[in-house]
Amino acid sequence: MASEELYQEFLYVAKVLNENLGITPVLYGSLGLEIITGLKFKPEDIDILVPIAYMEKDWPLLKQTMEELSYELTDLHEHKFKKNGFEIGYAFEEDLLDFAGVAYKLLAVKEEKGAVFKVLSVKEYIAVYRKSSKDSYRKTKNNHKDLMKLAILESL
Repeated sequence: MASEELYQEFLYVAKVLNENLGITPVLYGSLGLEIITGLKFKPEDIDILVPIAYMEKDWPLLKQTMEELSYELTDLHEHKFKKNGFEIGYAFEEDLLDFAGVAYKLLAVKEEKGAVFKVLSVKEYIAVYRKSSKDSYRKTKNNHKDLMKLAILESL
């Protein structure tokens, strides 16, 4: 799936999250990195960060919202949903601070096509990828892609 299709789907979902749940989501992962740098990172899915409440007590609201968009929950542990070739994974934004020292409350806010969302800066992505390159689960899961991304970001 092309990055542009993923991004348009993210904007659609973000607008629904804004309107239905009052969430300003964080566009994260390779797609977010591609959007802020303009470089090609070949994202395969859409990574979205939301307030931790939506991973815990308000999870049923987020799940229902995604189901209303015709998404099906495919992995409860990873909070992943799928629809027509799109895969969206959710995590909580507060982890940015605990994990990589990124002040999630101070992230840049963007608005496009009626969707309001947050993005990380290159510096913030560097902090995340430095930390994740030392995380055994991420190293195994991502086949050292994080190290490649880190090298590219540090050369900018």
